[in-house]
Amino acid sequence: MAKVAFLGLGVMGYPMAGHLQKAGHEVTVYNRTAAKADKWVAEYGGSMGATPREAAEGCDFVMSCVGNDDDLRAVCLGDDGAFAGMSEGAIFVDHTTVSAKVTAELYAAAKEIGVSFVDAPVSGGQAGAENGQLVVMCGGDEDAYAKAEPVIGAFSKVCRRLGDSCAGQMCKMVNQICIAGLVQALSEGLNFAEKAGLDGRAVIEVIGGGAAGSWQMVNRYETMIDDKFEHGFAVDWMRKDLNICLSTGDEIGATLPVTALIDQFYKDVQALGGGRWDTSSLIKRLRALS
Repeated sequence: MAKVAFLGLGVMGYPMAGHLQKAGHEVTVYNRTAAKADKWVAEYGGSMGATPREAAEGCDFVMSCVGNDDDLRAVCLGDDGAFAGMSEGAIFVDHTTVSAKVTAELYAAAKEIGVSFVDAPVSGGQAGAENGQLVVMCGGDEDAYAKAEPVIGAFSKVCRRLGDSCAGQMCKMVNQICIAGLVQALSEGLNFAEKAGLDGRAVIEVIGGGAAGSWQMVNRYETMIDDKFEHGFAVDWMRKDLNICLSTGDEIGATLPVTALIDQFYKDVQALGGGRWDTSSLIKRLRALS
């Protein structure tokens, strides 16, 4: 068992930290809104820190799941940042989906103070976090990853190191590129079925077990048919992730024409007021065009 700090108690971080505490680790949490940290401690036990530095002091591992590049810098750097409180030999594990640029920056900053930095973005959504069934894709030094993997196991079903620092974030970009295409295709298929007068549920029962099947189809077709999107991974966050994919694609010479197009479709969904809707709301855009 380890002494662990967890920074960021959003829809993903809150249950992830809970699984760590349930597994027997000694967990200290930090959240920008202290009331959320108070609630977590009341539910799971453990303790809370008033700053990332305070939460990180004396910990073997510090884990984060925040919003974006700037949020990650804020919890890592500065007088109140986690790095200032971490001991030499400790390991920082970042579960946020961020750019490879900030990952490389923080990996280097951590190395200067004798701290390891593992980029470990996750996939599986809120349900995966709550059920402890996340997929975790990692980058970083082999020895740091080997030490972190058993701790990550408290909330993951798959955890793998893809390579050196930034490899985890690069893998997460592949994940988001693939999801965008799948959701758009599912949206077009279900919209087509509606226009053709078919029973969408019956259609999915038939094709879901064949070559067209996917996680998105199994887990999202019913809410898409019912026009319900107040759940899941928000469009605003997906656009943040796709913009990272597109800018990185430009840097490495990878062409992403479909991803760029779907990013603009998500912009249309935002214009409909759906910034907080689940990513499967792409079908709502098609219905609005009808």
